[in-house]
Amino acid sequence: MSRYLFDNSAVQTIDRFTVLESCYDQFSRQQLARAGLTAEWRCLEVGGGNASLADWMGERVGPGGQVTVTDLDPRWASSTRRPPHVRLLRHDIVHDPMPGQDYDLVHARLVLLHLPERLQVLQRLVGALRPGGWLVLEEFDCGWTPVLAASAEAEVLFHRVHTALMGLLAEAGADPLWGRRVLAAMMSVRLSDVTATTYAEAWRGGSTGISLHRSNTDQVADRLTQAGITDEELSAFRHLLTDPAFVVNSYPLISVRGRRPSENDGQEGIR
Repeated sequence: MSRYLFDNSAVQTIDRFTVLESCYDQFSRQQLARAGLTAEWRCLEVGGGNASLADWMGERVGPGGQVTVTDLDPRWASSTRRPPHVRLLRHDIVHDPMPGQDYDLVHARLVLLHLPERLQVLQRLVGALRPGGWLVLEEFDCGWTPVLAASAEAEVLFHRVHTALMGLLAEAGADPLWGRRVLAAMMSVRLSDVTATTYAEAWRGGSTGISLHRSNTDQVADRLTQAGITDEELSAFRHLLTDPAFVVNSYPLISVRGRRPSENDGQEGIR
């Protein structure tokens, strides 16, 4: 089974999903709609988390369509009653057989960033599309998080802790800058009509969004101290995240969509 720095079985997981749903679901829905998501489509949602997007996709495709939502640990989505055309699967996108083929739409948000095998997984996702089907990948660019309002000392502290966290991600095989590389990667597998849209906002201390930093650092606090961050610095960092005078840019979410060529395009199909 694939492993991630942020274990989805940890108690901080529900907080992370709450932030992502609150801050990014509306933007993700807009990008999926731009890909043409409509009634009777067959869709695959990879790494669906609490399935908030998959449930919305199920409403869009209706009972004549199908949405398959997968996750390594689907417990966070299993308590919600959903219609039979939205099915939940425990699935490892790196090692397990694909749960289907000929999808009209395949979507993954903040999944490939964490996978050392991200380019191989990208190929698998493209291969699961029908000719003319759409792939939508949404990933953070964790390298652009400017502090927008803070004292000089607070800015230094934030970047010190955040840089240490990014180092742990990289050690685990993640690519914190994957968001800025996705468009080129999708072009390299010969998808058509590849385009990208980026969303970011200001996160003020005490807001829902900024709590993502609290959830992430709390989950790996012991490893951060091993990396040289002191307990005093972690305590000050947690306090900083509650201070409304502190404002930092959110992680930019880069949404990239591309279409698998069909015979009607006059292009050779992807194998």
